[in-house]
Parts: sequence; C-alpha cells; structure tokens
Amino acid sequence: MSSIFMHANQWEQYLYTPTGAAALAMLYGEGASTQAGRYMAAVRGFTNAFGDTPFAFVSAPGRTELLGNHTDHQRGRVLAAAVSMDVLAAAAKNDAGRLRLLSQGYTILDISLDSLLPSAAESNTTAALMRGVAAGIVQAGGAVGGMDLYVISSVPVGSGLSSSAAIEVLLGTAFNYLYNENALSPIRIAQIGQYAENTFFGKPCGLMDQMASSVGGVVSIDFADAANPLVTRIPYDLGAYTLFVVNAGGSHADLTQEYADIPGEMCAVAQQLGRAVLGEVAPDAFFEALPRLRQSVSDRAILRALHFFEENQRVLQGESALRCGDMPRYCGIMLSSGDSSFKQLQNIYPSGNIRERSVALALSLAKRTLEGQGAWRVQGGGFAGTIQALAPLALAAPFCAQMRAVFGEDSCPALRVRPVGGYALAPTQP
Repeated sequence: MSSIFMHANQWEQYLYTPTGAAALAMLYGEGASTQAGRYMAAVRGFTNAFGDTPFAFVSAPGRTELLGNHTDHQRGRVLAAAVSMDVLAAAAKNDAGRLRLLSQGYTILDISLDSLLPSAAESNTTAALMRGVAAGIVQAGGAVGGMDLYVISSVPVGSGLSSSAAIEVLLGTAFNYLYNENALSPIRIAQIGQYAENTFFGKPCGLMDQMASSVGGVVSIDFADAANPLVTRIPYDLGAYTLFVVNAGGSHADLTQEYADIPGEMCAVAQQLGRAVLGEVAPDAFFEALPRLRQSVSDRAILRALHFFEENQRVLQGESALRCGDMPRYCGIMLSSGDSSFKQLQNIYPSGNIRERSVALALSLAKRTLEGQGAWRVQGGGFAGTIQALAPLALAAPFCAQMRAVFGEDSCPALRVRPVGGYALAPTQP
C-alpha cells in the first residue's frame, strides 16, 4: 500500500512528530502549531463516518489574485498566489462505486459514479463539482473509482479566496493520488476543475482560480494557448508589507449574471473584430476600431475591453517589480489595477442592487488608512465580497482594526503564500 495511506492511530503518532510538524510548517507557516489539532479532527470525523480503514490526507489551498482582474477568461495574463488557508480531506477508496463527501458540520453528499453527465438538479451545488471533476478526469484519460472523503475547510465561503476552486482541486488531487499514481499534472487538474465548474456547476469562470490553487506558490500565467497555458513561478518577497484580504460581506446571490456579463461583453467586442476572445485581438486593432465598435456594442463593453488590454500589461509590469523586489513600484501598479477595475471593468457596484456597496466601502476605508503608504484593489469577481490590500508593517494593526470594526472580527486575515498546490502528505510508514 502506498505510503500516503495510514490508519488513524498511525496518523495521530505522525502528526505530533518533528517530521509531521515540519510538513505542517511547510504548508501553513506560523499557523502550523494549530494544524495538528485540525488534522486530528479530520481523523476523528473520517473514522466516525467511514470506519477504521487506512486513508490519505490531501489538501488544496485557496488562492488570491495579485494582478489580472478578469483577464483569464479572455486568454490574458494573471499574477496569482496560493495561500495557506486550505481545504483538507481524509480520503480513502471504497468498493461501492460512489463518491461520498462529508464536510464538517454538514450532511453527507453521496453520488454514483455510474453516470458522469451533467445533471440540472445538481446545478450550482457541490455535488455538481464532484460529478464534474470525476467526468473531467475520465475525459483526460484518467481513472476514477469509489472514494470517501471527510473535509474540513479554512477557506471561508465568499471570502474571495476561491473555496470552490479549492474543492475542485482537492477532488482532482484525491483522484490523482488514489487512482492515477499522481500522473495528472497540476495544470491538467486545474483544467478539470474549470470544466467541472463551467459545464456541471454552471458558472462561466476562467482558469485562474483553479490554476493558482493547483500549482501553488506565486505564479505568472499566460493563457494565450488555452490548452497549454504558460505557468511561471515568480520570486515573491513582500519585504516591509503585509498582504491582507478583507471580506466586506455582501451577498453573492443573484450575481451570476453580473459575472457572466463581463466575459460576455468582452467576447462581444472581440467578435466584432473577427475573434473569439480579446486575447486574440491586437491592442492597436481595438483602438483603431473604436469608432465603429460604438455602433455595435455598448460603451460599457468597450470600457471592459480597454481594461483587459491595459490590465494585461500591468501583469507584466507587476511581475517585473516583484522579480526586482521593488515593492513601492508594485504598489503603484496594484493601485492602477484597482482603479481600472473600478472605472473601466466596473465590477464594484452590482447593477441589480443599488444598495449593495460593501466593496466600495472597503476600498474607501483602505484608501483612508493606507493612502500614500500601501495599495488596495478589488480581487476576484467583484460586485460583493472581498478586496486585497498591501499594508506597511507600521500600518498593519490600525488597518486591521479599522476593517474589523466595520466588517467583523474575522474580516481581515493576513495571507501567507503557500509554496505548493494540491498536495498529499507522504509520511514514511513505520
């Protein structure tokens, strides 16, 4: 049996050894001291639900988008990072031909793997992601089989850290280790996750979230070749800054159309220029065509396309600044990105809810606290949810105090970059 599988008592011994502590420190950094207890909660949850059978520990991180807001679905560029908040699972094979997932605090989800076709009844549910990932692995030439998982997540839903992509990568990683001898690449697992979310869940997302979670570290991703995106790891030293994500709250309900309109309008501009997506359009061709574009698409669509072309360049500029360790320059690029998302991409104010302005409020408070000494921007889909901020160490405490006073005690976590993506602990068997 592979060394990733052990019984509950063996895991308990391993997690509290120096080797186990070192493995947790690699994944979680300063937060590693609390992780052994979390893993033991998963041990207890798994054995209570599925019995005392050998199991593996697999994990997939949340992600934060550094630069490249809504560029991935147009075959553009992004900078992104995996973070130490993760979705963790105790996972084992079963002989029932069923995928059973029990998340801490929830009821079990149980689907048959006999049918791997999208189900309208499962749309917008975790069950859809489960079936979609299994289907995607089979389409990629991989194998699937019955699997039991007990899941504990530290990636808050709606936090802007992409809990859905982490679940997809977790499922792909579990199938990869349990049934495919880890033969599927992180890029392939990311693509499978996107397929599950697009085709089974019903959300027209790009590939950035899954890619950042699956690959790990800080990565620059060029999606020009959709089948073979170019992924480059980037040196990343924040120096005298702390990276925060601020959950401003706000409901994501009824925002699917708002999210879908962004790629829809960008694609409409590209189609007027004879291309499918903006990544296939030369910037000069776009600017030359502006007079006639206004006769066929909305000004909002044109502004969103303008954001795409400029944001693509900002990713290259931000990558260069990070490689040089020039954080003041990077802060300026980050501010420019946020300003473009606000004014051109326009994913701050949801058009269907004139009272929902939580993201704008968070950005305004960040500016009040950090102006001239840090940076702030929306991250992810926008309209509700989260912003990202870079705070100088001297301002980190007052910044968090301001955000927590307005948005809640747990609204402002500091982020640590996780060096690996989808991962399975592999202790040496006694």
